[in-house]
Amino acid sequence: MQPRVTTLTDMTEAHTEVQTYYPPSADFADKANATADLYDEAEADRLAFWAKQANRLSWDTPFTEVLDWSEAPFAKWFVGGKLNVAYNCVDRHVEAGNGDRVAIHWEGEPVGDARSITYAELKDEVSKAANTLTGLGLVAGDRVAIYMPMVPEAIVAMLACARLGLMHSVVFAGFSASALRARIEDAEAKLVITTDGQYRRGAAVSLKDAVDGAVKDQPSVEHVLVVRRTGIDVAWTDGRDLWWHETVDKASPEHTPQAFDSEQPLFLLYTSGTTGQPKGIMHTSGGYLTQASYTHHYVFDIKPESDVFWCTADIGWVTGHTYIAYGPLSNGATQVVYEGTPASPDEHRHFQVIEKYGVTIYYTAPTLIRTFMKWGRELVFEHDLSSLRLLGSVGEPINPEAWRWYRLVFGADSTPIVDTWWQTETGAAMISPLPGVTTCKPGSAMRPLPGISAKIVDDDGNELQPSPDQGEHVTGYLVLDKPWPSMLRGIWGDPEQFKETYWSRFAEQGWYFAGDGARYGSDGEVWVLGRIDDVMNVSGHRISTAEVESALVGHAGVAEAAVVGASDAHTGQAICAFVILTAHHADISTADMVNELRAEVAKEISPIAKPREIHVVPELPKTRSGKIMRRLLRDVAEGRELGDTSALLDPTVFEAIRASKAN
Repeated sequence: MQPRVTTLTDMTEAHTEVQTYYPPSADFADKANATADLYDEAEADRLAFWAKQANRLSWDTPFTEVLDWSEAPFAKWFVGGKLNVAYNCVDRHVEAGNGDRVAIHWEGEPVGDARSITYAELKDEVSKAANTLTGLGLVAGDRVAIYMPMVPEAIVAMLACARLGLMHSVVFAGFSASALRARIEDAEAKLVITTDGQYRRGAAVSLKDAVDGAVKDQPSVEHVLVVRRTGIDVAWTDGRDLWWHETVDKASPEHTPQAFDSEQPLFLLYTSGTTGQPKGIMHTSGGYLTQASYTHHYVFDIKPESDVFWCTADIGWVTGHTYIAYGPLSNGATQVVYEGTPASPDEHRHFQVIEKYGVTIYYTAPTLIRTFMKWGRELVFEHDLSSLRLLGSVGEPINPEAWRWYRLVFGADSTPIVDTWWQTETGAAMISPLPGVTTCKPGSAMRPLPGISAKIVDDDGNELQPSPDQGEHVTGYLVLDKPWPSMLRGIWGDPEQFKETYWSRFAEQGWYFAGDGARYGSDGEVWVLGRIDDVMNVSGHRISTAEVESALVGHAGVAEAAVVGASDAHTGQAICAFVILTAHHADISTADMVNELRAEVAKEISPIAKPREIHVVPELPKTRSGKIMRRLLRDVAEGRELGDTSALLDPTVFEAIRASKAN
């Protein structure tokens, strides 16, 4: 295929006109799944609206009550209803005559290692895995830990657990043995499913060794089921360890799914535990699947017959649960699942995957978008991305400059972007544009989705009001004031911590506190500013790290920025920034660039927001999923010993950061 005919001059000229509003095209709006009527319908009768969305699924027993909120904050959604999550994600599509449709285009990290799996084939694989787990003595309610890279068997394992009413606890394969151990121990998992190893930047690295360390002296673990992925030698414990190809592959593909109550626990997903014992967030079946399926259908405008969806997340995070394992499959969509890193074997890999499969919807994180910005648009323009018709962002607030670059370079300045706000705890997208309906502002998630209710309030719970003529931005707390179907049902084994963590801040009002700060824009749109923990108090002024990062990246010379607060004897907290320069600005003196950037922040926000320190660094500390570890940057800024670095993609990055800080 020939690259799209767009010149660098065209792009540069288009980019000089900074738009504030981006309405959907008439053509996109005419064909969109969502219409403005959805908001009216949800506003008129919220529970009837959610009942309608639930009935997009297949229920074995219809529900008799939409919501039981009598024991708040412990919700029960679709009371009395029974369904099987895996049946809704696999079997019903085969029964509808779509068994030959590709469910997963899987692309391994080694080039050429790929396979496509139809819904009929996926049904057989899930059934065989379910029969194997039953044969191992697992029964509904048991917990299974899944510690795997992005291979199809990981999704098969999740669906097999859902089919049997088992709770899966997926642990990101970049976590250490001790992190895995803590999650296995807390959940009292009976089974661990893993691979012999995983590929990382061309090298095969053992995973089984970490599992062996994690399960040592763990009385709950009865078996370890191992997929042969790399072929490396692994230690083996007879009687405990089992090969997938010697068990699952030889099991019967015939399995009849059982219907479970709508509130049957579906999975545990643990928080990272950077500040203490990880918390096991619990999600259940009917409500979670309803909102996962609803949001995937409308937010991503999915057309199962023609779209190819690619969510670049890892299944170890909630984004991978909702928008890889459950949302797309419940809608019968075709999706891409990629095992490797964006730069393996080189920086062209993501764009080659888009071209190869004709990806139409691409959902990724701002950190990766800014990485692409750092690589330069010239690289992107070597590829034909004309198949893309919708772009998405997730994981943290996206700065306006990255938003515009994403639309311009990936989307030929015409493709809509859905910037989604949600959390592990919310289960599915909560605030997002509806493509075809919403006129977007770069950097804003815009407004709560139909059926979702959110407010921005002050310290006393008073609701802040949008003000078209407001001068200084007023930052408040983002709260959810009404229950929603995919909401977490608790913290595993600790209901009191659940109430204390999420419901105590505004207990009098009965609101869920998201932990994020937000403000309204001039048109009433919501601007999420990130964690309240990431709001710095500088001489009594509350300044969001996200706003300062956005101002820094708004400078043409900055590819990426991370901002943290550090203790300061005079101002309480001071702003410390770490920036990566674009290739075109690498030759400018550091002192000149720092002065320019301080002036840029003063102009965009306020002189009070000028960073005390700006360090030009070659790289930022990131997890293997691309998330910047600001916690470790705070350690650097404060001069402390580094905390746990086990999740880092490249622990040696701190040598360069410390060197730049010393200069």
